[in-house]
Amino acid sequence: MKSLWGMWNRLSLVKQILLGLVVGIGLAVAVPDIGSPFVILGSLFVGALKAVAPILVFFLVMAAIVQHKKDSKTNMKTVVALYLSGTFLAALVAVIASFLFPVRLSLATGAEGLTAPGGIVEVLKTLLLNVVDNPVNAIANANYIGILAWAIILGFALRGAPDTTKTLISNVSEAVSKVVSWVIKFAPFGIMGLVIESITTNGLESLLGYGKLLAVLIGCMLFVAFVINPILVYVTTRQNPYPLVFTAVKESGITAFFTRSSAANIPVNMRLCEKLGLNKDSYSVSIPLGATINMAGAAVTITVMTLAAVHTLGIQVDFSTAVILSVLAAVSACGASGVAGGSLLLIPLASSLFGIPNEVAMQIVGVGFIIGVLQDSFETALNSSTDVVFTAAAEYKEEGKEGKITEVPKIA
Repeated sequence: MKSLWGMWNRLSLVKQILLGLVVGIGLAVAVPDIGSPFVILGSLFVGALKAVAPILVFFLVMAAIVQHKKDSKTNMKTVVALYLSGTFLAALVAVIASFLFPVRLSLATGAEGLTAPGGIVEVLKTLLLNVVDNPVNAIANANYIGILAWAIILGFALRGAPDTTKTLISNVSEAVSKVVSWVIKFAPFGIMGLVIESITTNGLESLLGYGKLLAVLIGCMLFVAFVINPILVYVTTRQNPYPLVFTAVKESGITAFFTRSSAANIPVNMRLCEKLGLNKDSYSVSIPLGATINMAGAAVTITVMTLAAVHTLGIQVDFSTAVILSVLAAVSACGASGVAGGSLLLIPLASSLFGIPNEVAMQIVGVGFIIGVLQDSFETALNSSTDVVFTAAAEYKEEGKEGKITEVPKIA
């Protein structure tokens, strides 16, 4: 038993996760009724990540600002520019794909009890109100815009505090980071539980009727991950982007795919940035910010689903109007975290651009829930891995780290 544990510990985390994935699929297929004992592992893992992430972000950001030296750079301008441009280009890719491969749907129900935002002003208003949320409430409800705002404010307020206070904040930040590393060690078992739950609960039969829609959605997301993002990284750094992109997808994207939660993946991304040797002052802010506004996957979902509704209803749309949809989808996606239901509930908002009634749009949302087991997984994987890619690219540009991308360290 001891030798088996030693062999397990010698494996990298990614290999452990892949092993957990294989075991999970095998158990779910061989013993379909095995669910309950193992499903709890997935719930515990995701619950632990979601629980620790708000505290981690709060203390990490506050500690970074308290300890920040005046002459050190944080690269945030470049990071935000990459986040916004990447989200818009993702929506534009979705527009082009939807025109090349138009999808017509059999409308579904199942979203009647949900309420979509009334307009873009409402989305942005919710986002702004989250900034001034009560700090305790923000942490309790994982409102990362509010957490970031309070962490930044308190960090600047404590810049003049005694060294003992600064040391205490730094020590708490390191302690929470240590807890995160303990939680992440259980990722293989959590992933195994999540896979078993997904296969035994949802199956794949319900997805077959929406194969073309899924193909367009997933195809767009893969194109953004492996073509658009690398182009943006190359333009930013003038270096080969693929070692960084593949590392981020492998280390961040796989975990995000199964947790289906950007918030839960924040600790995973923080750990990856640390392993990549990035500046803590930068990634402690850019990673939680990216989990809120870097929403390429959400922009793809909103655009493809909206244009599927347009094609289903036979509405004629010129390309210039569809480009306006790209802008609307990108702005809406940035505010998705402040709206209950995420990207799917922003579909009626985008559909209103073409005069589609809310009742019909909510049926499209119902389709989204049916395919959500794959759509949401790919969306979260793209969103979360891109946070690391753009954070690293911004630092490589600002610091002029020649050869850094092509020498991405092997993550243990």
